[in-house]
Amino acid sequence: MPCHPRLAHLLLEAEKINCLELATDLAALLEERDPLGPESGVDINLRIEALRRWRKEGLGSNRLKRIDKVAAIYRNMMKVEPSNSAVDPWQTGLLLAFAYPERIAAARPGNNAQFQLANGSIAQIGHRDDLAYESWLAVAHVDAREGLGKIWLAAPINPKDLMPLLKSKEIVRWDRKQGGFIAETELRIGAIILGKRPLHQLSDESKTKAILDAVRSEGEFLLDWNEQVHQLLYRVQSLRHWNPNQNWPEWTVESLKSTAERWLSPYLAQAKKNEDLMKLDLKAILLHSLTFEDQKLLESLAPSKIEVPSGSQISIQYAPNGDTPRISVRLQEVFGLTETPRVKQGKIPVLMELLSPGFKPVQLTQDLKSFWSNGYFEVRKELKRRYPKHEWPENPLEAQAVRGVKKRP
Repeated sequence: MPCHPRLAHLLLEAEKINCLELATDLAALLEERDPLGPESGVDINLRIEALRRWRKEGLGSNRLKRIDKVAAIYRNMMKVEPSNSAVDPWQTGLLLAFAYPERIAAARPGNNAQFQLANGSIAQIGHRDDLAYESWLAVAHVDAREGLGKIWLAAPINPKDLMPLLKSKEIVRWDRKQGGFIAETELRIGAIILGKRPLHQLSDESKTKAILDAVRSEGEFLLDWNEQVHQLLYRVQSLRHWNPNQNWPEWTVESLKSTAERWLSPYLAQAKKNEDLMKLDLKAILLHSLTFEDQKLLESLAPSKIEVPSGSQISIQYAPNGDTPRISVRLQEVFGLTETPRVKQGKIPVLMELLSPGFKPVQLTQDLKSFWSNGYFEVRKELKRRYPKHEWPENPLEAQAVRGVKKRP
């Protein structure tokens, strides 16, 4: 049809319910500027009445003459005679709903003249307007401002006429604040929810999808990103930074949230509440997402721990994006160690935080050999009186490393 698709749909649906006379007048009014202006109120039926009064009695502005010429074009197109009879306002609302189904509007709770539109937005009418307290409207013109819009033209609509537009929609989502699944069937017109009922049978696919959607949006609160997990992420980030030619994954909390379907899906079947998600061992799950070869390579290039001369396994603390890794170890445990420990097959020295017997920081160094030659004797002089039961040898390179106090014979 030689007109806007919305108006074409309005006219074709009007033909089915035998109200083309009204539809042709309404289509012309929608195509042209408002002949009455906002001071006359929101109801578009007032405009139709003014148009018919002009056609019958010649009363009104020249703008009505222009609108009637457009209406005549639509009447010729649809082969219908003009009508000057009284207007059924609800029928006008139904025709508007055919043209703008996303602008069907339901009054919000409270006497605030606010309406929820089917497209999800909210708009308001002046409190003194005749349509301000209607339950349902079909909106023709709306200023869709951010936040609260303003309705300029509308008509009331009989909710019974909306029955063919009702649709049921199954909603399965994970609500972190309520602690688990929300599963219900909603009866709705677009974003307007008219009723809900519980949904008792859930497929595994719908449950998994609901959890993954929640993880993508707020996974930082749903999963246990403990220090061990962060250290694993930093190890992989370091290798990605140190070896840009190797295909290490981009592991950050945000990237893992967005790709959760790839690595988390197999572990969600039994989850029913927030606590179930928090119990998931993310470190093990993420490690298993790597190939066996990559797991071995990770432990070789960026080991989680390093053995010191005392026999202790000391955790290496990695930093984001390849920054210098570090270890914190008591001084007595590294007697006899001449070279600074390294990762990435000996290419990157770790930063050593040497501790007193009381686990207080004593020295930061990446050059252990220089520390033994220079800094150690100052530290020995200062701490020997404080920790007299611990070993403070003259030659730390030849002394036996110990974890605590050396046993006396």
